[in-house]
Amino acid sequence: MARAKVVYSCTECGHTQPKWAGRCPGCGAWSTLVETVAEGKPSRFSGYAGAAGQTEVVPLGEVEAVEVARIATGSGELDRVLGGGLVRGSAVLIGGDPGIGKSTLLLQTAAALSAGVKILYTTGEESVQQVGLRAARLSADCRRVPVLAETALERIVAIAERERPEVLVIDSIQTVYSDELSSAPGSVAQVRECAARLVRLAKGRQMALFLVGHVTKEGALAGPRVLEHMVDTVLYFEGEAGSRFRVLRAVKNRFGATGELGVFAMTEGGLKAVKNPSAIFLSRQIDEAPGSAVSVIREGSRPLLIEVQALVDDSPLGNPRRITVGMEHNRLAMLLAVLHRHGGVSLAGQDVFVNVVGGMRLAETAGDLAVVAAVLSSLRDRPLPRDWVIFGELGLTGEVRPVPHGEERLREAAKHGFRRAIVPAANAPRQAIEAMEIVPVRTLQEALEAL
Repeated sequence: MARAKVVYSCTECGHTQPKWAGRCPGCGAWSTLVETVAEGKPSRFSGYAGAAGQTEVVPLGEVEAVEVARIATGSGELDRVLGGGLVRGSAVLIGGDPGIGKSTLLLQTAAALSAGVKILYTTGEESVQQVGLRAARLSADCRRVPVLAETALERIVAIAERERPEVLVIDSIQTVYSDELSSAPGSVAQVRECAARLVRLAKGRQMALFLVGHVTKEGALAGPRVLEHMVDTVLYFEGEAGSRFRVLRAVKNRFGATGELGVFAMTEGGLKAVKNPSAIFLSRQIDEAPGSAVSVIREGSRPLLIEVQALVDDSPLGNPRRITVGMEHNRLAMLLAVLHRHGGVSLAGQDVFVNVVGGMRLAETAGDLAVVAAVLSSLRDRPLPRDWVIFGELGLTGEVRPVPHGEERLREAAKHGFRRAIVPAANAPRQAIEAMEIVPVRTLQEALEAL
């Protein structure tokens, strides 16, 4: 096969030239020239139709809305994150730290899908024997899962064309290389070119594509940022060091809700779906302890109960510390300022530590009241009752603002045995919730009186 002509193009302005340079002559940006294949003869994939199979201009009003058919993966949590199942012709990118369970999840998914769907599992990091040993360790029925140990893109594409699988797994995209590029596997040019060809192959042949992606030490997906734009769904595997629980989070999904969450537990038999994650993140002590409050957050379409812990102590430093784990540091500073200005509680001489139990992140504002309640509980050394749940957003003027899906959050708390809820007045349900007392508050001062 003749090697394609290679040029260097600028990622900022698009300028191309035959040789690499540290600075782009077109726009003057540094380190923006990357290797790419020059456009010449038509691509072997040029005859493939797009994902919709339509190449004519059609008014959107004439397009018939058809429900997308989905393939059940055998895991309810993975189906939830994908938006209800796997879509034919879609490309899914899964990233996460090394050893967190990406390959384990895909091997278990391949074993479940092989009962009714033709699949091809391609590994570039392990041998076929290593994949077989993992399958035996997981006790997964992988007898009908064809495994290919290959890193050359052209051979992977040729075998996929011959076998015509309905689901294609690439583990991982950073190990795949094309002979048309002279750069090493894992480089920006190789990852971009190989991913683009595999995505076009998947959409042209209407096969579902799974790509495993490496992450950098900062936690972002390695390779070009355009990699996340090419695919239809981007999933991140998260987990605390030493914890057996894993969280699969959707940060992009063209076929479902963004921000959806799936919870798994790593066991000797592989990853097991957790059907009631609130029970995990709500691992409270038997005895009541000061500095603990329970709130209800929403991840995707799922309400979750979380425990917020706070520790307030006299500071020996001239500048007291404000340390957070699981929430934004600036958010805590703002809440303490509102507590001082509108609640009359000063923490100028105390260190304040806030932790969200279970490795969860308090990214939405619904936990503001719970954080304030936990801080006050620790400051006064008075525990909150175990059957209280608190949620609501706190504004800078001291008002308690409503949060979305308030009634759904209350029903989730009632299901777990909570009997009293301090909520924004606008979130008070129209109909009473059985065995639960609702305390609506409009301002921070009313919330402090209720507490």
